[in-house]
Amino acid sequence: MSQSAAQIHEDIVDLLPRLRRFARAITRHRADADDLVQVTVERALLRTAQWQPDTRLDSWLFRIMKNAWIDEVRVRIRRGKLFAPQEAGDQVGVSYTQRQIDAMSVQQAMEHLSEDQRMVVGLVLIEGLPYKEAAVVLDIPIGTLTSRLARARETLQAVLVESGAGVEAE
Repeated sequence: MSQSAAQIHEDIVDLLPRLRRFARAITRHRADADDLVQVTVERALLRTAQWQPDTRLDSWLFRIMKNAWIDEVRVRIRRGKLFAPQEAGDQVGVSYTQRQIDAMSVQQAMEHLSEDQRMVVGLVLIEGLPYKEAAVVLDIPIGTLTSRLARARETLQAVLVESGAGVEAE
């Protein structure tokens, strides 16, 4: 049974918040994340016929996003452009609640992760994809995914403990 293009378009719109979260996790910069979401949606809409209805739409979109980010990184390297410095990140406003402070601590701790680890954390811990599905999206063996996730969790916990953040490790 195939879905109509209109239904797929609606489903993509419903996935925009998740796409944006994953983009923020891998780019570490709001403007880059917004651009990456736009590129992902454009590619998906142009290639809607390539999506296989018996597969998960979110995984297909995350894979498009991952590949678009790899393309962008390669372009930046070729052009010799630098990523935005950490100071250019969005530290908007002053946080008064512990939840906001913890969220900022986690965001800063994510800076200590490699790009591969951020992608795994973004898909598994933030987006809640099963390990097997995340491994398919990233085109890596499940063992590689679990080891990257374990190292990322260790790094995040160590950084958060060192910074004195009140965030508990799961």
